[in-house]
Amino acid sequence: MPSTESSIAPTALPAELVRDLVAIVGEDAVVVDRAGLEEYRDAYWIPGDDSYAASAIVQPATTEQVQDVVRLVNRYGVPIWPLSQGRNLGHGGPSPRVRGSIQLGLQRMNTILEIDEELAYAVVEPGVTWQDLHEAVHNAGYRLLTPVPDLGWGSIVGNAMDSGHTYQHYGADYMMPTGLEVVLPDGELLRTGQGAIPDSKTWHLYKRSLGPSLDPLFIQSNLGIVTRMGVWLKRLPDAYAPLTLIIDDDSDLEAAIDTIRELRLAGHLEGIPAVYSTLRAAQMLRDDPVPARPEPFTADELREIAGERKLGAWAVRAYVWGDSELVELRLRRIVEAWHRIPSGHVDPLRVYAPDEYPELSFSAGQIGIGIPTLRALETTPPHIAHLDISPVVPLRGADIRTVVEELRRQYASAGLNFGLGIMVTGERSAVPIAGIRYDRTDEQSVRAAFKLGKRMIEALGQLGYVDGRPHLEFMDLAAAQHSFNDHAYRRFVEKLKDAVDPNGILSPGRHGIWPLRYRHEQPQPDGGSVRPREASG
Repeated sequence: MPSTESSIAPTALPAELVRDLVAIVGEDAVVVDRAGLEEYRDAYWIPGDDSYAASAIVQPATTEQVQDVVRLVNRYGVPIWPLSQGRNLGHGGPSPRVRGSIQLGLQRMNTILEIDEELAYAVVEPGVTWQDLHEAVHNAGYRLLTPVPDLGWGSIVGNAMDSGHTYQHYGADYMMPTGLEVVLPDGELLRTGQGAIPDSKTWHLYKRSLGPSLDPLFIQSNLGIVTRMGVWLKRLPDAYAPLTLIIDDDSDLEAAIDTIRELRLAGHLEGIPAVYSTLRAAQMLRDDPVPARPEPFTADELREIAGERKLGAWAVRAYVWGDSELVELRLRRIVEAWHRIPSGHVDPLRVYAPDEYPELSFSAGQIGIGIPTLRALETTPPHIAHLDISPVVPLRGADIRTVVEELRRQYASAGLNFGLGIMVTGERSAVPIAGIRYDRTDEQSVRAAFKLGKRMIEALGQLGYVDGRPHLEFMDLAAAQHSFNDHAYRRFVEKLKDAVDPNGILSPGRHGIWPLRYRHEQPQPDGGSVRPREASG
């Protein structure tokens, strides 16, 4: 039986609540001691700061156990914070928004419930990682392309539920999930889309419902806990070409962005091309280690790195998939378009057949064909952390340039190296991700990084852009900028929240949506409100 003595932190749960949790999930699946909880805190947060510390982690193994836990905490009024693998690095990791919440860890729900090779989809629980799915598909001999992000150790469901992306055909993850099973805040079970039909044969095949389609309602929300999800896959192609498109001159960035847009609209580029500045490209395309030196590189040093690694001022990671004739045609169109950019050139091309995938030496090429890696983590020194700021920007060269220059000024003002990855998440928009790197063992360095992140969000807000995947610390700030018609969006979602979660127990404060029990009417300069951070039972 876990101890409920004063050694636990930050807020002791009632002993009877701990006993009831153990009765549901088992003694080994309830952790309340400080040492045990350290494993489930945000490792990138301020050392010694308990602002986002949990009171316990509970790890159910079945949907029924999730329902029982939700019903139980409703009786006690203690908030819960679901997490899948808890590896949302740069955004708060597994930590809850409200201090003293119970973390609901879904790692033990790690079953791949179905893989249908004919219709090219899988059904997974939230504990299933990209590595798990790839291994299962590979071992079964299925000719299916499994999606992956940069790090293959994370949860497929968790990534989708925070609007993460992968790099393949359905890369923006709102395109990939189809058909959810959801535990609602009162413990009720809901199936979305065609899953509302008992024993539905099309639950994970068709995205729409009869009436309102609810799947998007549970992405980045605190209205339910997803316990299974359909995942659309693609056929493994006969031919695969990883691409590195380079521009040597920063002044050609606008032309590069506009060229990518037109290639996307013409259907020659699919998936999620990623445009990296020099230092980011060195890691993400060449697997170079992240520099450990704290002082910024000079312009001459950056040019030297760009020249040595053949990366230019900006380098694009992109992919072409299909049969041999189609890949050849698309490559020709892409190369022709890129060479029209004054400083544009293309790395030597190679087209791979499936039996040649083991010859892919860089993680960039492996990721494009769905092979999970951890190289981006392995090439980062263990003391280096990152904080990501991710606005959504029109896919137009002039607009991207405006954001790039503002972020460049912000990095320079903080004395940090400029590092940007521009994720082309569609034909019409992109998500520039500013990764602020800092020494996570140095409190001053961490605090400086978060001050810079706040300044970036505020500066981008002045340009009309908002962080689309904010860290816990910035959720209210980002939400406050969605202020059309006196925050009509937030007020509407708060009505939904109060209706389905009257006790306010599920992820209070997630992305700026607070239940009634936590709301105050004290306006702040940023347009938000005072939000209590301590859980109350």
